[in-house]
Amino acid sequence: MEQQKTPITLCNICPRQCNAARMDGETGFCHAHKLPKVALVSTHFWEEPPISGTNGSGTVFFSHCNLRCIFCQNHEISEDGFGMEISIERLAEIFMEQQNRGLHNINLVSPTHFIPQIATALGMAKHNGLKIPVVYNSNGYEALEGLLQLDGLIDVYLPDFKYWDDTLARKYSSAPNYSAIASQAILEMRRQVPQDMFDVNGIMQKGVIVRHLVLPSHHRDSFHILDWIKESLGQDTYVSLLSQYTPMHRASTIKALSRKLTTFEYEKVTEYFLTIGLKNGFMQKRGSATSDYTPIFNLEGVEK
Repeated sequence: MEQQKTPITLCNICPRQCNAARMDGETGFCHAHKLPKVALVSTHFWEEPPISGTNGSGTVFFSHCNLRCIFCQNHEISEDGFGMEISIERLAEIFMEQQNRGLHNINLVSPTHFIPQIATALGMAKHNGLKIPVVYNSNGYEALEGLLQLDGLIDVYLPDFKYWDDTLARKYSSAPNYSAIASQAILEMRRQVPQDMFDVNGIMQKGVIVRHLVLPSHHRDSFHILDWIKESLGQDTYVSLLSQYTPMHRASTIKALSRKLTTFEYEKVTEYFLTIGLKNGFMQKRGSATSDYTPIFNLEGVEK
């Protein structure tokens, strides 16, 4: 399809600007090819309450990633590339199957490097009756050119804001200029979905929730991110403060990241959230800092 082919002839869909000829078999930083690659289609109950609700969120986990987080809990698919390439038509079918399961939404997990394919599949699915909200669950390292292809297709944006200090972003995720890029991306997400809307059961139908994983040894970096959210998005912005950090993948090679987050560190961030006047926050129980919450990637739901 020409609509799908044009944006990835020379791929610049994310801030990496790799110029990889993905239609001809070349790959860039993310290692993704031309077809969407999926590792798991599941029902997820561990997202924020307005996302998971009682019926669960219809997660679609995409393989590969445009970051290289040394502590990534999903490194099996993000870096090692486990998953199965499927057609765009099959991806549209998966969206419909998730809706037919009675789930609250379609939850696109790590979708950035497949934006053109996802946009085409969503168009097909909506034509075939997809009505539940579509959640874009992203690491925040997004190019505006990519996000513009999603305008009108995404109902709920769920971006990470991982770092304020660019030194940390480079060291831990190989992501130059992360805070500048993520802040502009989140502003574009807010532009596309300017109002937060919920149904009678409290399930988000439209809106933005900004996620931030508090890292051990770096809780003061979190303060800067909360300041930006307050100043740029407003005090009513929905913010999810995650305490689930668990040393995984290559985290043991960095002293600062080789341990779990302390209660003191997390409470300092949650206290700061309240001190500066932010109103809508989701906090995690300390028991969430375990590998038990890492999905098992087994291609469930991928094949027809």
